[in-house]
Amino acid sequence: MSFKLKLIKYAIKLTPEKLVIWIGNLVMKGIAKLVEFNFDLDKRQLHVKTQLYGEIDTIDVWVENFMIIQDGDNYEFFIGQAHSDRPWLTNILAKLVGKAWKIPKIPQLQPHMGLVAELLEEPKAEPTPPTEKEQAEAEQSNLLASIEEA
Repeated sequence: MSFKLKLIKYAIKLTPEKLVIWIGNLVMKGIAKLVEFNFDLDKRQLHVKTQLYGEIDTIDVWVENFMIIQDGDNYEFFIGQAHSDRPWLTNILAKLVGKAWKIPKIPQLQPHMGLVAELLEEPKAEPTPPTEKEQAEAEQSNLLASIEEA
């Protein structure tokens, strides 16, 4: 992982939730009010609670296992899971989940897409520790190998 990438991840972790909500509310003024925002880049989880303009109730949306996949010179955005506390919105999100969506090539963003892709790349699977049975079998085969050598 490059120094630049580590710095960006650190900055994302340090960004206060209130700042994100404040900026989100400036951008969404007259459309929706952002009430809650939780983003965990390491776990690939996003939770947003918003209140649509003129509505009383809030809407919760959860997005998980999102990533950017590089396919040659192209990049695709993938959402593993998404749901809401509103059935109609969960049904809309179901149409987006499980598919790779091609990211259009925007000339101004192209030089930075590699870094963004690295930031949101598919998490590497961590090796699982061997089970007790697998450890016993490995020890047994090592013991047999040492006996054969002797």
